[in-house]
Amino acid sequence: MHEKHRGHETMHAEMVLILLATLAVAQLVLVQWKQRHFKSYQVATLMGMWLVPIVLCLKFHWWRFIIIWSIFSVITAFIAFRATRKPLSGSTPRLVYKWFLMLYKMSYTIGLIGYFTIMLTLFGLNVLFLIKPQVAMDFGLLLLFYGLYFGVVSRDFAEVCADKMASHIGYYTSSGLPGRKLDPNICSVCGNRIIVYEDEDEVVEKTYKLSCDHVFHEFCIRGWCIVGKRQTCPYCKEKVDLKRMFPSPWDRPHVLYGNLLDWIRYLVAWQPVIIVLVQGINWILGLE
Repeated sequence: MHEKHRGHETMHAEMVLILLATLAVAQLVLVQWKQRHFKSYQVATLMGMWLVPIVLCLKFHWWRFIIIWSIFSVITAFIAFRATRKPLSGSTPRLVYKWFLMLYKMSYTIGLIGYFTIMLTLFGLNVLFLIKPQVAMDFGLLLLFYGLYFGVVSRDFAEVCADKMASHIGYYTSSGLPGRKLDPNICSVCGNRIIVYEDEDEVVEKTYKLSCDHVFHEFCIRGWCIVGKRQTCPYCKEKVDLKRMFPSPWDRPHVLYGNLLDWIRYLVAWQPVIIVLVQGINWILGLE
């Protein structure tokens, strides 16, 4: 390899400069795109997150990921179909949030197990279980990848579904005033009553009141804030104080984990595209 590339120092320097320049320009373009046309950026990122890994896995015949990805895609496609129907069924919001909240918790748990497996292997504790370091490290990396990848994709799908459902119900609009007046006994996330009367008995689900005095089912508002990545009231758009809403230290890692998934999105969705672009520029310029 050294003999093949001997005397190519100038060409290698040019390739490094092309890589750095492309990364800088791509980052600037993505930031501007996100700020000016967020919807199209969101859809493009989601498609990249969803399709880029499966293309690579089909190329290298990684069947385990292909099978898991296919099961996830079929169920999520059905959930998304239900969420985008109009008129919206009264049971659909709860179904959507249950599915994506389950995926969120699973991805969080699997990723955490993978992370601790990697750390324990680095400290050599795998020998206590008679497991080879390479096997333990591969297992940890595999769990970490699955947790982070499906966590990111499911959150993006959840955000799109939450937006569609809220706009169809009519209590939420992306800009401007709500399309409908909110009655005191109605949850504006799911559109169902907070207190349900069955045979003259009240069935009261656990609720949560925001600082703006609007009341929601606790499950709905948690899904709206954590799964749907919203930090405003679904009705009046007043900012939600997440620290006040989730005072328990066991809940706060979920909020931090959501931010971690946002950082990873760029690496999975756009980094492969940038690398392909750099390779294309090098090929056009005759650089190897």
